[in-house]
Amino acid sequence: MKPSSSSKCPYAGAADQHAAVAPTHSAGEWPPGPAAGLTGWGLLRRMSKDLLGTVTEWRRRHGDIVHVRIWPERQIVVSEPQLVRDLLVNHHERLIRWERGVQVFSQLHGQSVLTTEGDLWKSKRQALHGNFTPKTVQSYVPAIASAAAKAFSQWQGGDEDYPVESALTSLAMDVILRMMFSSEADEDARIAERAVHDTARMANSEMYWPASWPDWMPWKASKRRGINVLNRMIDRYIQARLLMPPGDWPEDMLSRLLILHRDDPVAWPLKAVHDECMTTFLAGHETSAATLTWWTWCMAANADTQAAARQEVQDILQGRVPTATDLPKLSYLIQTLQETLRLYPAVPVLMSRRAVGPISLGQWQLPARTMFMVPVQLMHHDPRWFPDPLTFFPQRFSAGAPDIPRGAFMPFGAGPRVCLGQHLAMTEMIVIAAMLLQRFAVKVPAGTSAPEPVFNITLRPSQKLCLTLSELPG
Repeated sequence: MKPSSSSKCPYAGAADQHAAVAPTHSAGEWPPGPAAGLTGWGLLRRMSKDLLGTVTEWRRRHGDIVHVRIWPERQIVVSEPQLVRDLLVNHHERLIRWERGVQVFSQLHGQSVLTTEGDLWKSKRQALHGNFTPKTVQSYVPAIASAAAKAFSQWQGGDEDYPVESALTSLAMDVILRMMFSSEADEDARIAERAVHDTARMANSEMYWPASWPDWMPWKASKRRGINVLNRMIDRYIQARLLMPPGDWPEDMLSRLLILHRDDPVAWPLKAVHDECMTTFLAGHETSAATLTWWTWCMAANADTQAAARQEVQDILQGRVPTATDLPKLSYLIQTLQETLRLYPAVPVLMSRRAVGPISLGQWQLPARTMFMVPVQLMHHDPRWFPDPLTFFPQRFSAGAPDIPRGAFMPFGAGPRVCLGQHLAMTEMIVIAAMLLQRFAVKVPAGTSAPEPVFNITLRPSQKLCLTLSELPG
């Protein structure tokens, strides 16, 4: 397995060592970019309709550093791998997350590790880190396999139009509920699936508003319902656990959070426990479900690749349920997942950052309060780093393939804010993908065209993905 650049970026890791580029432009000069007109709000409208298509066109016209003037902000779109790593790793102490994005996410996530900054964020990240180390993640493999076995026993082979996206989303939700709450998905969890969709769609649209209308407005009814459903579900699990004697608490994420609360209720009030549960629940299932959805499409659309991955699974597992020690051996299967993450990164654009001090980036000197956008998918689809970039070709991640420039592949971000759950996500996807290939074959239904990706916080097909599902003999 060729290591990805994302795995090279630990929390508190050393800064990249590369020769600094002396700025050739004086302070006050800005990179090239699209004509903004009087306010630039027309550019914002274009971004709201098709963010990925818009920034792709700007990069083609103006280069790897694009200046976007949208009054009262100045934003820099950065899509060159070394410059992106320079920004996110070497300059991370001068960056905060975009205030408007944090405000929107905080409506559901509260003051979690996703939305906080500074010392509070550092303390939360450090406290939560133990839940997501590779060693801890290995202990979750039996729960993941158990959830997958239960789900696949209920899938209907022989269906020519099977709703694999919905089924995989339900499975990913079951997995995270088992790891967080030692609980299997129930009817409330099924209702939560719709709530997650509604809140994500509304959050994405509100990102483009300078301020949000109050949630009591009539057109925001689905958002209100979604937030209420999710809050009630999290609170129900917390209250049920608190009614149990601490000696009977299972060893799961909720128990670890409640131990933090018990030991230091000032630093970890129950509201903080609630917020971290919400973030882990939402991020922990949505990105995996989105990636597995795209992976099944890639398998269905590439029969030879599917057959090769299945053969590897059969050779290594011999019909067994995968264990933690099996996973690194599934190198080709891992390559198919990496290539899926390249083509369809679950988070194709990182949350924008704001500079709290001046930053020199490449040849440019950029002042405090400059905004920075990192469109991950642009780098993943760049032919300079990935020849024939829109072709599904897992071998580009094989050990013998040409090296991928560091920073060109970063589906989990980079720098101290690298995704806390990246090891968990990869482990979950490998287990589920291997078990799916053991039992089923997937094909593209006749007359079905490639699904159109739509960006609503995560990248999903514009229409729910359905595939032809066949159960394998034996």
